[in-house]
Amino acid sequence: MSFQEPKLKQKKSSGKLDKKNSFDHIGPVHLTKVDWQSGHHRRSIAASLVQSAYVLEHDRQENRQGCEALAPQWWEFFNFHLLYPLIDSNDSSIFGAVFEFRAFNYYQTGIIPRYVIAFRGTTIKKHSVSQDLRLDLNIIKHGLHQSTRFGVAMQAVQSMVSAVGPKNIWLAGHSLGSSIAMLVGKNMAKMGNNLESYLFNTPFIAAPIEYIPSEKVKRGARFAGSLVKAGLTVAMKGSKENRSPDDLFTALATWVPKLFVNPADHICCEYIGYFEHRDRMEYLGVSGIERLATQTSVTGLLKGAIGRESEVIHVVPSAYVTINRSPSPTFMQAHGLQQWLRDDLHLQSKVYQYKL
Repeated sequence: MSFQEPKLKQKKSSGKLDKKNSFDHIGPVHLTKVDWQSGHHRRSIAASLVQSAYVLEHDRQENRQGCEALAPQWWEFFNFHLLYPLIDSNDSSIFGAVFEFRAFNYYQTGIIPRYVIAFRGTTIKKHSVSQDLRLDLNIIKHGLHQSTRFGVAMQAVQSMVSAVGPKNIWLAGHSLGSSIAMLVGKNMAKMGNNLESYLFNTPFIAAPIEYIPSEKVKRGARFAGSLVKAGLTVAMKGSKENRSPDDLFTALATWVPKLFVNPADHICCEYIGYFEHRDRMEYLGVSGIERLATQTSVTGLLKGAIGRESEVIHVVPSAYVTINRSPSPTFMQAHGLQQWLRDDLHLQSKVYQYKL
């Protein structure tokens, strides 16, 4: 594959140590010996490679090159090397990267990834923030699949899967980058290629019901929402163009992405209630309603009703959900990627497998 050289802003580096991007200051330096069988180690490595994508873009904008660049240590510490960055042609920013494991052993297929494709989230750096915020808006409008950035990501992943197969590849992303990874993973799963995926703080576009303090009110709101979505889905079945996406939804059931969420992060916390509510509806014996409701969103249904194309990213049948129950005093800590690099987290995990 060709390497596309990023366009660097020609300005003098300040020479000051950027602790927010330095591996020695915020990286998982405790992982001097990696146990690839450990889910905690795999999580930290995936998060580190996503952080690499952030730091690659920061290096580009700060013109940090050679020994001044901070990004390389984020992948070199774990014996990876940068194969090539992923460039958004709209602003020349680096939004992701493809990494190759240097000591890959074919007998370890499915345990150690040969390649990891990682995507960063939104940055506030002046040369990329406008395009990042524009894409954040596309997530809300369920239109990220129409973006140039998704097209570049999809092409890179398809090329890798064609070359080495899905078992040798990981996807990883945070926030906006997690939405891109989720969308790519869903499209690959529809083709029969299930990729191991590490998705940190993926946006869930819905009312923040999880923040309602009353459990009774919260359950009532979710039940009412399911009735509305199920009703709209049934009402729209009569149109060939707006049929229920049940066949495509069930095609994704065997793909189980790893979702990492924080209940104090209103951007992603709805995943907690989304899966718990589905289990509760099955327990109550009304799983038929939820099977219709869980496949889409009200916004997606309404856009379909007026003939507008949409792709609801957060709708996924199965997932391995990990919740960080550790205290997060601020939103930035709850939504930040750095929390997933730590080894002292209070985590709660559960597999939700969609029943065909």
